[in-house]
Amino acid sequence: MNILDSFSLAGKTAIVTGSNTGLGQGVSIALAEAGAKVLGVGRRPSEETQARIGAESFSYIVEDLGSIEPVERIVAAAKERFGRIDILVNNAGLIRREDAIDFCEENWDDVLNVNLKTVFFLSQAAARAFVAQKSGGKIINIASMLSYQGGIRVPSYTASKSGVKGLTMALANEWAKYGINVNAIAPGYMVTNNTEALRGDAARSADILARIPAGRWGTQEDLMGAAVFLASAASDYVNGFTLAVDGGWLAR
Repeated sequence: MNILDSFSLAGKTAIVTGSNTGLGQGVSIALAEAGAKVLGVGRRPSEETQARIGAESFSYIVEDLGSIEPVERIVAAAKERFGRIDILVNNAGLIRREDAIDFCEENWDDVLNVNLKTVFFLSQAAARAFVAQKSGGKIINIASMLSYQGGIRVPSYTASKSGVKGLTMALANEWAKYGINVNAIAPGYMVTNNTEALRGDAARSADILARIPAGRWGTQEDLMGAAVFLASAASDYVNGFTLAVDGGWLAR
């Protein structure tokens, strides 16, 4: 087999959460371009993503991932629409900014529910589907630079993304025997809704860019290759690892 063939996702079905915009939209486009059928999940309709990919390869449902109530429904929808599930990308995320001394319980719980609790239970549901299919599968969690660092004014986000990195390793340990690869991508400072406030602060944005060797904010296109790699047979012996896509931020 030609090495490029191992990156093909032809015949595969993927679920991507947070598919309506930003990084989730980019990942959805990348997986579809590599040959996968994609079910997008978001709190808002993923109409723009569908328009860019086409309805034949991309379908979407609207669900709130602030609780685990829709988890089984999401997996069932993927199997109903495309017949199976091979790839799960846990991209949906929430951030709340507040000084730690004043940080409220609501901002803690809301972020942990979306960023960590639902990530685990959706991964569990996908893994059960993989095992039932006897097919193996790929789970990709979206971590963060704050999986490695503390950050400022985002204690619940930091806790959740540190948890995502640890959970990725824990699930890889248990599920590798089923042929399931669990890995994560840690995006650097990217052009997303979550970083809009930072990019709008001229002084803070300049400080951030001064530390990034690449000298720019990342884009959804920068994540596409990593997503296809971790979703494909090219990464079959990669398990429990968090890949930084950060323009060199962590190298400084």
